[in-house]
Amino acid sequence: VSHARGRIGILDALFMSTSAVCVTGLATLDTSMDLTRFGHVVIIFLMQLGGLGIMTFAALGAQVVGRRLSFRSQAILSDSLYQSDAAGALRTDLKRVFLLTFLIEASGVLLLYSEFRQRTTEPEAMFSAVFHGISAFCNCGLGLYSDSLISYRARPIVLCTVMALIILGGLGHSVILEAARRTKRRLLGRPGGPMMMSLHGRVVLRTTACLIVAGTVGLLAFGQTPDERTWGECIWGALFQSVTSRTAGFNTVNLGNLPAASLLVLILLMFVGGSPASCAGGIKTTSLAVWIAHLRARLQGMEDTTLLGRRLPPDTITRVALVGGLSLVWNLAGCFVLAVTEAHGGSQMTFLNLLFEQISAFGTVGLSTGITPGLSGVGKLWIIMTMYIGRIGPLTAAMAVLLPQPAAVRYPQERVMIG
Repeated sequence: VSHARGRIGILDALFMSTSAVCVTGLATLDTSMDLTRFGHVVIIFLMQLGGLGIMTFAALGAQVVGRRLSFRSQAILSDSLYQSDAAGALRTDLKRVFLLTFLIEASGVLLLYSEFRQRTTEPEAMFSAVFHGISAFCNCGLGLYSDSLISYRARPIVLCTVMALIILGGLGHSVILEAARRTKRRLLGRPGGPMMMSLHGRVVLRTTACLIVAGTVGLLAFGQTPDERTWGECIWGALFQSVTSRTAGFNTVNLGNLPAASLLVLILLMFVGGSPASCAGGIKTTSLAVWIAHLRARLQGMEDTTLLGRRLPPDTITRVALVGGLSLVWNLAGCFVLAVTEAHGGSQMTFLNLLFEQISAFGTVGLSTGITPGLSGVGKLWIIMTMYIGRIGPLTAAMAVLLPQPAAVRYPQERVMIG
């Protein structure tokens, strides 16, 4: 019932389903041509489910049927949505998460509808606005146009709306809720003024802003495609790709024609990804900020790692090291696998394109230089696994496979030379 112009194989169906529920955006099919309207609705449902998170829907379902979550389930859910010390009002905050998600997506849909209706019928424009609004906020990147958003590259309202939805979806539920509370307190003029944002919120907002600016400057410096002829087109293209390459998968430039240096900029942005408890993948913005702070502290001979006037606990540093190390190992293994499986895939299967595809899948970004449909069966299966690992997190996957084993013996200490 979802097939439009030919039978879809089980592997491609699995690939598209994984891409949607892991909010990645890579596609082995042309979403607009190969899927019927029913197939598009299935994709919308999977994107929304993946964007809000399985744990969020599980908690909502338990509340709807009147069942109470166990303390363990509440702890897991709180850790996935909030900081560990901000889980006091779980039931109330879940409702706020759904309400804010609906309001943000609805606002984006209305703005996109006002633009799409100028090129097609009103029913088609509304469905397209709903599809792209949900896809953008959930940081998925799947669209109903074969060229992504290249045909709308000269429409600032479309570009700004999509960028705003991507950024909000990539900040994380806890940061959005915190910002909403702060804004409400400021508007109501309560005594004491607006509350101070937490360290997590400040790190997320500052790191996100720095990455957007750095990515834009990098793409402007290293160049784009021959299609960007004016400074205005270059700036819009660089800004849009800097935003979307960290989390979503829309594009307004032909990525296959980008210079190698610009592709490397996008690869670095995709590897970092969005923020914790958001719709995005990657190692997360907070991990990057903590790693830089720890590196600076060690180079300066400082025992404590500080960030924005706060001392970070050792377990946070350990967690960042584990996430970074596991991510590097998985992606290096992925590049090796793809280099072997796609060795006879044609001239497009260069190592840079394969690296780009691997990091895009791991960061649940969905950008591609155009090689996704041409991947071999084994290559597609590997990308499916990578999208899954990128969505749940490499540390979560490793802890699920490797059960903790307390050491029964403590060995004598001895040093080795480093560096």
